[in-house]
Formats: sequence, C-alpha cells, structure tokens
Amino acid sequence: MKGQRKKTKRKQGAKAKGHSTENRSADSEKKIIAQIRDLIEALCATEGLELVHVEFQREPGGRILRFYIDGPGGVILDDCINISRQGGDLLDVYLENIGPYRLEVSSPGPNRPLSKRPDYERFIGRQAKIRTMQPIEGQKNFKGVLSGTSAEIVKLAVEGIIVSIPFSEIARAQLAD
Repeated sequence: MKGQRKKTKRKQGAKAKGHSTENRSADSEKKIIAQIRDLIEALCATEGLELVHVEFQREPGGRILRFYIDGPGGVILDDCINISRQGGDLLDVYLENIGPYRLEVSSPGPNRPLSKRPDYERFIGRQAKIRTMQPIEGQKNFKGVLSGTSAEIVKLAVEGIIVSIPFSEIARAQLAD
C-alpha cells in the first residue's frame, strides 16, 4: 500500500566547488534523514504507528523520500495517506532546504527493512539479508537466520556458521523469504 505525495521545492544555488563536495553532501543527507526521522517518528507515535525505516535517495524519476510504517494490526491505506499528508506538512514547515522530492509512505511488507537495533532481536529466528559496507570474511552480502545480538554485533547463522556483523558495518538489512 502506498500513499504518494509529490513535493517540489525551489532548487538551491550552485554547489560549492571542491573535492569534498561528496562528503559534505553525504553528511548533509545523514543530517536531513535524522531530522526527518525525528519529525516522522513523533508523528507516527501520536497516530499509534511505528516508523520502520526512512529512505531518501536518487532514483530515475528524481529524489524519493520513502517512509515505511507499521502498526500493531498492520497498516491500511488510510494510515499511509494520513502520514503522507501530515508528514508532508511537517516537512514543509521544518525542512525548507531539502530540494525537490516525491514522498511515498508504505507498509514494510514481507521483506521489512531492519534499521533499528531492536529489530534484530524482535525477528530472531527469521531469514534476513544483510549487506555490509566493508567485506567481512571476504564478502559483503549475507543471507541467513537472525540469531541475536550482543553489544555492537548482529549474529547471523549462514549455512550453519554464525557470522558476527558489527552494527556500524551494516549498509542495508531486511527480512527475506
């Protein structure tokens, strides 16, 4: 289920020149995502929902800001529409300089993203796919059964072997079929 809302903002001025523009851009994007998460988590909490995951990325059609939401009994289309409308209004007020984007609000579905540490405990025993930023034991992509966490580590049983993956190295994770 998706509730979509297209937002267009005035483009910012020319980018600063220099070799560290990409780093500034990545840092800026992380700050924007953190601000968005704070705003939308509070909104979701007031509506009795959970903000599962936030994505803000470039796609062929332009920038996409995507929220995945969930609730105790699941999510219906009206929940997505409600969060899209209210969330869009909040972003208009509090985040003026994020440029043009399209807002999508969706249920997480069966391949739910795992983005918070408690998610890894909540779904122990379920299949998951994890992609890391740096190779671990010679690979970056893992598929196995979530086996728990300890300190700063996610444990994943891959073909009978427990692989320890630091939270800080996880680029993307989701439940798998």
